[in-house]
Amino acid sequence: MDKKIELLAPAGDLERLKVNLLYGADAVYIGGQQYSLRANAKNFSIEEIKEACDFAHNLNKKVYLTLNIVFHNEDMNGVEDYIKQVVEAGIDAFIVSDPFIISFIKKKYSDVEVHLSTQNGACNYLDVEYYKEEGIDRVVLARELSKKQVKEIIDKTGVDIEVFIHGAMCTCFSGRCALSNYVTNRDANRGGCAQICRFAFESTEEKDFTMALKDLNMAKYIKDLIEIGVKSLKVEGRMRSLYYLATVIGTYREIIDSIMDKTLTPEKMNILEYRLSRVANREVSTHYFTHEADFTDQYYTGRQELSNQDYLGLITGYDYENKCLILVERNYFAPGDQVEIFTPNKEVISYTISDIYDEEMNKLEVARHPEQILKIKYEKKLPTYSMIRLIKKGK
Repeated sequence: MDKKIELLAPAGDLERLKVNLLYGADAVYIGGQQYSLRANAKNFSIEEIKEACDFAHNLNKKVYLTLNIVFHNEDMNGVEDYIKQVVEAGIDAFIVSDPFIISFIKKKYSDVEVHLSTQNGACNYLDVEYYKEEGIDRVVLARELSKKQVKEIIDKTGVDIEVFIHGAMCTCFSGRCALSNYVTNRDANRGGCAQICRFAFESTEEKDFTMALKDLNMAKYIKDLIEIGVKSLKVEGRMRSLYYLATVIGTYREIIDSIMDKTLTPEKMNILEYRLSRVANREVSTHYFTHEADFTDQYYTGRQELSNQDYLGLITGYDYENKCLILVERNYFAPGDQVEIFTPNKEVISYTISDIYDEEMNKLEVARHPEQILKIKYEKKLPTYSMIRLIKKGK
């Protein structure tokens, strides 16, 4: 199998961008401080977009900018100048839904790619063919399509196709939601989504009513997506933690690479699926890809979202004098705990916690204060953004 496929990751800020790229993403998508559908994320200033592009390009990777709000009259003020600044900062592509914005970028900046946002809701090959004639370089399909439907679009249009493979799903059609406007006066289509679908509403039943969807997880079907000709595999989650992104992106990187070099055994897949299951706090589904979505893909009467405590620490440096890794604690751990240290270069190291020290090398009985700077004995320095996760608690 020699088909090139892109792993596309979400980045809500510069640190998340770096983690995604170091853990195996081929490209990242980001939001600027204007015109983005994730207004609650930190997002990127023009200076940060330039830094992001420089960092990615040094790794021979790409950065895409979302410019996919539903534009109202007042939103058009200054947008052309903003696009100019972003292009000069080095962006590789825009993710766009507004026809004027598509046309403007293609006419003014022909060297920059334009990708049709999933907000446009492209569901059929004639729709995709139309945007192909308008100059679109890639289409991010609506999330409500089956494998057969995706394949037919690819076969009949030849357009580069991008699909979501992991993360939260919108209860409304491909993100076209008005619930947030009605309930909180925050416009989901202009970056203000309040996630109303995850609210619990009172009902006449014994349980409260909810309408949230289970998360998407396509790990078992990556080979199918590659074989039908999908160009880019997209992970959702610009506001997710560094640990979540490192784990999800690193795991999908391993799945894709193992498919490509034909080393993906059932045993390895079980390990990778378990790793994905431990980093999430919601149930998952394949939604429309394998079947007509129904009540089994949704939470109707409440749900539990209990965060696990697997993420123990982020490694930030090395103490050469004392031969210790320096880390920022995230969760409780103690001597005797069996852990894995995983790194951006795909190294996974089994390790048993022995002695734990504070910054001044005072020995501690346990690590119990998140954000505390700690040290643990280790024979060599590890790459920046290496992390530690729990495998088994000690006695």
